[in-house]
This record gives sequence, structure tokens and C-alpha cells, in this order.
Amino acid sequence: MTTVAPTPESPHPGMGFRQFVIFVAMMMATNALAIDSMLPALPSIGVDLGIDTANHIQLVITAYLLGFGAAQIIYGTLADRYGRRPVLLFGLSLYTVASLGAVFAGTFEAMLTVRILQGVGAAAIRILAITIVRDCYAGRQMARVMSLVFIVFLAVPIVAPSVGQLIVLFAPWRGIFLVLCLMGAVLITWTLLRLPETLHPEDRSPLSIASIRHAFGVVFSNRVTVGYMLAMTMAMGCLFGFVSSAEQIFTDTFQLGPTFTLIFAGIACSMGLSSLVNARIVERLGMRRVSHAALIGFLLTALLHAWIVLAGGENLVTFSLIQAGMMFFFGLMVSNFNAMAMEPVGHVAGTASSSLGFVSTVGGALLSFLVGQSFDGTTLPLTVGFALLSFFALCFVLIAERGRLFHAHGAAGLGHPHHAEEMMEE
Repeated sequence: MTTVAPTPESPHPGMGFRQFVIFVAMMMATNALAIDSMLPALPSIGVDLGIDTANHIQLVITAYLLGFGAAQIIYGTLADRYGRRPVLLFGLSLYTVASLGAVFAGTFEAMLTVRILQGVGAAAIRILAITIVRDCYAGRQMARVMSLVFIVFLAVPIVAPSVGQLIVLFAPWRGIFLVLCLMGAVLITWTLLRLPETLHPEDRSPLSIASIRHAFGVVFSNRVTVGYMLAMTMAMGCLFGFVSSAEQIFTDTFQLGPTFTLIFAGIACSMGLSSLVNARIVERLGMRRVSHAALIGFLLTALLHAWIVLAGGENLVTFSLIQAGMMFFFGLMVSNFNAMAMEPVGHVAGTASSSLGFVSTVGGALLSFLVGQSFDGTTLPLTVGFALLSFFALCFVLIAERGRLFHAHGAAGLGHPHHAEEMMEE
């Protein structure tokens, strides 16, 4: 297929708008599926691979997240130099091969190794998903596209645990990794047949120390980008902490069996609902008004939840309802935080996306590991962790916005990333 650069009239020639949204959503879903489908299988994996400490099974999740986060720092630079398609195809291929390797992993060490490699491959997919969207859209249009993507993408956490549970009911847990392998193969084929090159020719960067230093300097010297990057890190620490601890909380604390996947799905539904709400209101209200209100709601709900636990009022109903409420606020925050972090650095979108992914994922994984390893049979470590992390997220947002919340900042963006700088001037 001959690739062509996007034009203002057709920002992603080769596929229509709906197909583009579904394609990007599927790319982002590879990450969620690789995490959430594992949850019902963790006890079986622990038994088969000889893991004798219950909290250590969380490393199957953490290893993936560390590989996923750490590798993101390199892909943006490569994508800015060589284009989006070749880097995406490399990541998809590594993800697919590592998934197949997990099918045959015979030891815990081997499993952690292929999970790290799977995460390294998924990192390219995640980086390129956001970068390709940023190539084609800007401003509130970008936020709308990302919200639509998140609707499809967030359906995966809803169904993934149930899919994983269904697989382990009728086949060994290794079948989950076979499904991931097949998904990677589908995306490789789709990319080869339908995705054009979206990198603007004038934005292709030379691969040199000077250009790399300049690109990272642009990203990390921007107050708005760094502030929202760190706020994202705190938010991702909350999400990863919940995912890492979910199986133990539902099965050990609340004594649920395989049916915990249904409650997990209900909680995940609230994230999907919030993304649908965000897609409908963000162009009218603006990213800052929506995300700042959601962050305050997230913090207040976390404090309320911690108080309920400390007062001895925690049960399955309170935990599930409050967690669903928090995930609703989380969904309103994340896509907007991501868009606002990317907005002022559109001309180095690959490097910016890499930096954002690296910091928020590695930082979030490490923070969630601290929360997860503190699991003591109750929900207290998780709720206290949420309260602390959301407080720090608010601090970073205040730094990014010079102490102001809810104010409008720029207008709806145009298609080319160079418009981002004009929109962010103060």
C-alpha cells in the first residue's frame, strides 16, 4: 500500500472516521486486555508456576506495566524520525510474539520476562495510537476523538475479566495469551492494509543528539505539559493500584468467587459512561472545567471512602459503589489530562507522547506496587493510597495552571499540530 501524508481535508486517508476511531481504540485496547484478562487467571498462574507468596502474583501485572512504561521513552523519537507505520508494526509484532511466548512459559521467571517484552511491544502501540490521533486532530476536536476512542477502549476492562474467566473455565490459563496473540496478528494485518503514514513531512525530525535533546527539552520545559504529566502519574497510580489489588480484595476480603468479574465489569462500566459523557460535553464546557471538577470529585470521594473504612463501615456494597463513582471521575480526568499535556507540544508529538507514557506508566506502576504490596486483607491501603495520590494530582494541576482552576484556555483546535502553540499562548 502506498502511504500518503494526511491533508486538512482528509486527516487519515485510507479509512473513514468511524473506522479510524475503532482502529485506534483497538490499539489502545491491546494494553487493557493484556492487564485485565489476567485477573481471574492469577491464582492458577501462581499455582502452576510455583509462586508461594500471595502478593507476589501481582508481579505478573507489574512486570508488564514496567516494560510498557519504560519502553515508551524511545518510541516517540523513532516515530518522529522514521514515521508512524514502521514503528507501530514493530511494536505489534513484538507484542504478538511475546504473547505466544507466554503460552509456553514454564517458570515464573520466564513468565515475567515475556510479560516485560509484551509490555515493551504494547508501548509502541500505545504511543502510536495517541500520536496518530495528535497528527490528525488538535484542541477540543482531539479531546472528542480521544473520548470516542475511550468508549470502545474502556469496554475492554468491562468484558476482559469475564473473557479471561470464561477461558479458564474451559481451557488452561495459557489460552488467554493465545487470544492476545491473535489480536496482535489482526492489528498487524489491518495496519498493513489500511493505515496511511500520518506524520506530516515538515515534522519529520532528524535522528541526532541535538534534535533529541531539543525535543525532550521542549516537552520537559513546558509547565502545562509537565504538570498534567505528573497529575496523570498520580491518577494512573490509583488505577493500577485498584487493578493489581482487585482479585485479592474481591476474593480474600469479600469472599467472592469467580463472580467478582461481574462486579469488576460494573465498576469499569462507570469509566465507559464517563467517557461518553465527556465526549458530549467537552467541546461545550472545555477540557479544564470538566477535568478539574472531576479531580475535585475524585479527591473528595477518596477521602469519604477512607473515612468509611476507618469507621468500620466498609462492605462489598460500599466498596463497589464508591469505587464505581471514583472510576467515573477518573474517566472524566484522564482523556482530558492527556489531551492538555499534549496540546502545547504538537510539533514534537511523538516525543511528547513517549515522555507522557513513560512518566505516567512507570511512575503509576511503582506507586501502585507500593499500594498493592501493602494489601493486608482490608481495603484500607487502597483507599488511603487513593486519597494521597489524588491530593498530589490536584497539587500538580494547580502548578500547571498557576493556581487557577476551571478557566477556559484556548479555542477548538484545527487539524495541524502547529496550531497548538497558538492555542496555548498566554
